[in-house]
Amino acid sequence: MQPWQAGAQTGRHPRLADPPFACGVASGSPSHHGVVLWTRLHVADPLDPRALSVRWELAEDEGFQRVVQRGQTDTQAALGQAVHVELQGLPADRWFHYRFLVGDAVSPVGRTRTLPAPDTLAPRLRLAFASCQRWEHGYYAAWRHAAAQALDLVVFLGDYIYEYASPRGGVAPQATPPIHRVHSLRRAVSLADYRDRYALHKSDPDLQAAHAACPWLLTWDDHEVENDYAGVQGREGASADFLAQRSAAYQAFYENMPLPASVLVQGLQGLNQADALRLYQRHTFGRLARFHVLDDRQYRAVQACRHPSDSSAGTVRPSRCAELRDPGRSLLGPAQEQWLAQGLAQDHSAGGPRWTVLAQQTLFSPRHYGGASAAAQADEPTPTDPWDGYPAARQRLLDTLQATPPRNTVLIGGDIHQNYVCQVQADPTRPDSAVLASEFCGTSISSHSGATLARAQALQQNNPHVLLANPEQRGYALVELNPQRWHTTLMAVDDPGRADSPLRPLARFVVEDGRAGPQRDG
Repeated sequence: MQPWQAGAQTGRHPRLADPPFACGVASGSPSHHGVVLWTRLHVADPLDPRALSVRWELAEDEGFQRVVQRGQTDTQAALGQAVHVELQGLPADRWFHYRFLVGDAVSPVGRTRTLPAPDTLAPRLRLAFASCQRWEHGYYAAWRHAAAQALDLVVFLGDYIYEYASPRGGVAPQATPPIHRVHSLRRAVSLADYRDRYALHKSDPDLQAAHAACPWLLTWDDHEVENDYAGVQGREGASADFLAQRSAAYQAFYENMPLPASVLVQGLQGLNQADALRLYQRHTFGRLARFHVLDDRQYRAVQACRHPSDSSAGTVRPSRCAELRDPGRSLLGPAQEQWLAQGLAQDHSAGGPRWTVLAQQTLFSPRHYGGASAAAQADEPTPTDPWDGYPAARQRLLDTLQATPPRNTVLIGGDIHQNYVCQVQADPTRPDSAVLASEFCGTSISSHSGATLARAQALQQNNPHVLLANPEQRGYALVELNPQRWHTTLMAVDDPGRADSPLRPLARFVVEDGRAGPQRDG
């Protein structure tokens, strides 16, 4: 196959940009019999309404001598020339290589896999989870290292893009926050803006390598739309401008992620008017692990005591915000809460998975800033955007975990740009209450944390359930699990301002089968 050459397209099709596969390739939403393959073609004129015919191949070998499936699909200019190929009928627990072809253009080669059959107790699973990759705050050296880790899966927990324009002043590594690279894009509000933002992030070669290395499970957080936004269910008074912006952001997210068309609540033709993408899903890695991938943005009640004109959620004191304790407020929304409770009950039943994983956006465990005593905690400043701002919803989930406990429950999260390791307790107000689950909240790929190490260490001292709190490193979490144990290594880059930064382990924790709560490993 010859490399792509300018002029390969005829007048019947849009003229390809050079290079046409500038966003790389990706795969995602794997099952034991299929996977979604993705790419996005770049054309010279993004407004050209004509479609492109794209061929794709899936093979057992990187040289594509043993092709398993091949086919052809047409892009849609209305969907940004994105390609989503939903493969079915594949054998379970197998690795494959894939590529796309259009005219004389050949994409990079990606590697993907199917998951073990539902009745198989797989001997091992190796994954990374990560979040929060603001372009200006650093390079993606963490992704370069993750791509070399021979992973089965990546679980991405939100803030794939950031909607902001670059701060004025250019590169400023010594600034607070540090600015290591800049872009020329305006603040994202339109579909074209969001498409450009994804193209920017996906131009990074290390992020492309991580996508090409293995399939991803994906959810989103706030910056895929707007900082600290709440779903439309909590924004009855939202302006038409915001609703149009949110719809554009949702469409761009689907266009740029390896997701099946089933996430489109109104289908492809209605996407421009859709108010939702159904992102909460379950993925089963045989009987070893079951992932409940959650969406804590789209269905949440608006943050407690938040003024309609505020762009950030902020903090409140409970004595001045009765709404904070309103039992009807939800972070996941009633339908998703019910869906999750049903899934946890299934995991609790005979034949359930060895490990139940709640893949959600932020820190679940409480953080008490005023001290360990109940009196000090009663009216301390409370952040309203994470689970701390939805205490009744958190307690409902804890009650579910206590009533129908899976064999082993682990929560993973991101959002706060800090590493946290916690014991998840039945009653967050009682340090002696039963430990129900383990929690690992990872730091960011690049996004800066405004917290200080001294504050994090003081918080850890005042919260016995917090085993580690560290805001200083950027990186990801590496997880290795088998039927007997879950092992998490928090990986940190030495310098987010260097694309070639070395990586090192920050801390290691283990969860033993049948024993809730992380333990330090070494």
